[in-house]
Amino acid sequence: MLEFSAQQIAMMIQGQVEGDASVTVHDFGKIEEATAGQLSFLANPKYEAFLYSSAASIIIISDQQVLKQKINATLIRVPDAYAAFATLLTKYQELKSQQLVGIQTPSFIAPTATLGANHFIAAFAYINEGASLGENVKIFPNVVIGENVKIGNHVTIHPGVVIYADCVIGNHVTIHSGTIIGSDGFGFAPKEDGSFQKVPQLGNVVIEDHVEIGANTTIDRATIGSTIIRKGVKLDNQIQIAHNAEIGINTVIAAQVGVSGSTKIGKNVMIGGQAGLAGHLAIADGIKIAGRTGVTKTFTTANMTLTGYPAAEQKQSLRSQVYVKNLPELEKRVQELEILVQQLSKKG
Repeated sequence: MLEFSAQQIAMMIQGQVEGDASVTVHDFGKIEEATAGQLSFLANPKYEAFLYSSAASIIIISDQQVLKQKINATLIRVPDAYAAFATLLTKYQELKSQQLVGIQTPSFIAPTATLGANHFIAAFAYINEGASLGENVKIFPNVVIGENVKIGNHVTIHPGVVIYADCVIGNHVTIHSGTIIGSDGFGFAPKEDGSFQKVPQLGNVVIEDHVEIGANTTIDRATIGSTIIRKGVKLDNQIQIAHNAEIGINTVIAAQVGVSGSTKIGKNVMIGGQAGLAGHLAIADGIKIAGRTGVTKTFTTANMTLTGYPAAEQKQSLRSQVYVKNLPELEKRVQELEILVQQLSKKG
């Protein structure tokens, strides 16, 4: 169990201590539930009342926060309480991870595999021939690393992940449980008799630095070349990235999104949950795609917001939704007009 003083924490997050700088904490807690020995934070004004009643030993707050009552906890003031708390959690996780070193048994490491310094290989992990792992790589139980896989430094691979042969993983990458990297792309050629012939998938997957991939996500290998996840991408759980797709720098994708083959997504794109993108499209930088949107064509204008099915610019899509909503009333009016026209025709 790791323990830190308020002064040590303030140094980590570049904050200013108010109160007893020597008080220590060994755990984290929500501000409304925290107990003595725990650290918490206040970022949302709706929780301000708990600032005065919390039993937390240390609370991180904004340097703009005005105190209305006496506070028992030691405070650490920072410009952005939420960002500082996130930084602290990251550092804490890194320190805990550093304690994991060595090779547990039973596990299999092929003779031609290479391991960098400070590695951790958990029991029941399988590392195949020619695999290369950098420094500070943590491999948890039931992970399978295929032949000739290249893994960089400071990589964490959680239980049950499978990385197929020849894939490349960069530095500071986290892959969560159940994810599959490099499975075959969905390539089948139709034949005259109505059956389908499998197209061999000979490429690989390249994941660049500072990428995080959620649980049970699948990234297919390319038919030829590489499926590429660029630097800084964050993928949620249960996402499907098809063969030869490319996800641009610092793009974030929420759960249950499907990206079809050979689609190229730009940098700083945001995609909401359950959205779907057809194949061989291009999505410009900075585009926001709302949840459950169906993207069926290329969009080349940067920083626009898309919604609906088929996807359209948000204002246009919302107008269309209004028209659709009014269709029953419009149909009724058209029927009334038809009757009126028939009556007038008879009189004529």
